[in-house]
Amino acid sequence: MLKRHDLADPASDAPAAPLSNGGPPLDDSPRPWGNNGIGNYFEWKAASEKAFNDVPYDIAVMRARRAEAMGLTYREYTLEILERGRYLSAEADAERIAEIKRRRSIRY
Repeated sequence: MLKRHDLADPASDAPAAPLSNGGPPLDDSPRPWGNNGIGNYFEWKAASEKAFNDVPYDIAVMRARRAEAMGLTYREYTLEILERGRYLSAEADAERIAEIKRRRSIRY
């Protein structure tokens, strides 16, 4: 049988806040946008989903193969296309590819 816990009982572990029902706090889970203000979180999230999820299958496979050939991840290669409008090639853009690989420890 469950024991009823009286909120007004002075023997309880911690005093309840005024107007509290004694339930768990509602803000335990971290917010997806972090501790700062919400800013443009939902706009960025929608744009990111559109950029990565609305790509036709054939183009996604082509990008994944090119990224693998250069030693990049699909996300790194696609971000380079979206941010700079450049389609990297292993021979012509070796310096930029090396820079992307160096920044992995910062980005991830």
